[in-house]
Amino acid sequence: MRVIVLVHSDLIPPEEVANPSDIEFKPWVTEFDVIQELKNSGHVVRVVGLDSNLDVLRREIFEFQPNIVFNLLEEFDGEVLFDQNVVSYLELKRIDYTGCNPRGLMLSRDKALAKKVLSFHRLQTPHFQVFLKKRRTKIEKKLKYPLIVKCLHEEASYGLTKDSIVNNEQKLRERIEYIHENLNQDAIVEEFVEGREYFVGILGNQKLEVLPIWELHFSKSETPEKEFYTEKAKWSEKYRSKKGIKTQKAELPSELEKKIIKTCKRAYKALEINGYARIDLRVSVDGEIYIIEANPNPNIARLDDFAQSANAKKISYSKLIEKILNLGKS
Repeated sequence: MRVIVLVHSDLIPPEEVANPSDIEFKPWVTEFDVIQELKNSGHVVRVVGLDSNLDVLRREIFEFQPNIVFNLLEEFDGEVLFDQNVVSYLELKRIDYTGCNPRGLMLSRDKALAKKVLSFHRLQTPHFQVFLKKRRTKIEKKLKYPLIVKCLHEEASYGLTKDSIVNNEQKLRERIEYIHENLNQDAIVEEFVEGREYFVGILGNQKLEVLPIWELHFSKSETPEKEFYTEKAKWSEKYRSKKGIKTQKAELPSELEKKIIKTCKRAYKALEINGYARIDLRVSVDGEIYIIEANPNPNIARLDDFAQSANAKKISYSKLIEKILNLGKS
């Protein structure tokens, strides 16, 4: 097929790398892996970098006449919530694309909106409150410490550090102010669930395929139940080594595994996601399942959790990319 790979302008990868094993923590690793795999599978690939001008995409579609667009965008014009508009544009042009539809992106990218939808469907998610920029908001009494303070719309643990966990109102206000002033983002505050963290990959439109449940481990931490995926925990090789951070297939009791799978499939459908997604959740020390967030179009680099989980189900990377392509055509 003729495939346009749609990426951010500053994440266009090099055509070749001297040592592929050294690119795991490069910001363009997903783009590189997907492009190389598409080429290796015989597809005719054109890489299109997009920033804030849709005319670039319009011209490329007219000239290249793609069979499908492989969408790797996570924002447009610096706005996370605008990626749904690019997908809407593709739908208006009647162009097939990979990944999630605009409705699923809209519901999932807004963490507060997603939690409201999940709660309506009786899916458990931590209690939360939104704090918008330039607005003084009274803290709701029902929130119980410890709390975790996040950006309302950003992904990939952006802005998450050890200071994101707070245990009193003063620290809470300080962290909210940090997100408002330093990161220029609205904030969402939610109760922090002490326990174990899992990721569940799902593929599909109507019929869903659930990948093996993946678990986050902090093998060198004295209190792993208090740990979570900060920016450093995701992207710093040195920090990951210090904390003994790794992810691998979870070993769970059969009943809990079935319950997690059922919960994640319900969340996927409730948020109107299609294509592929990763559901992040935590299981508390008393065995309660809490959905933390749903991530449509998650990272699919060869060594990332999603692809590794697929590999554990004997879905090779080549086969995974083909599955994602075929879901975009169906």
